[in-house]
Amino acid sequence: QVQLVESGGGLVQAGGSLRLSCAASGRTSSSYSMGWFRQAPGKEREFVGGISWSSITAYADSVEGRFTVSRDNAKNTVDLQMNSLKPEDTAVYYCAVRYGNLRRRNYEYNYWGQGTQVTVSS
Repeated sequence: QVQLVESGGGLVQAGGSLRLSCAASGRTSSSYSMGWFRQAPGKEREFVGGISWSSITAYADSVEGRFTVSRDNAKNTVDLQMNSLKPEDTAVYYCAVRYGNLRRRNYEYNYWGQGTQVTVSS
């Protein structure tokens, strides 16, 4: 089992920044990929960005150039730096882990955090 705990959400004005962090514990290893997803009310959960076990990153088109994912294998943490936030970025953000290569589909992930709310005001 892997436990994931997100932190760093909150309320920010449009144009501002937030940094989310996801701490992994339990049966972790450096060979996992972590994805960040978000879900706004009435919408499906969508891929935001992620980082593979080999530190290859990928992002959704909607956040490319604004969001950055990084990982610290020694601490078992993965961060999501969000800059130039927009009201449409408002959602609950989740981190998720899968073993193997990075994927964009939520059903390919085995473990999920509880989510953290990000609200961007206009």
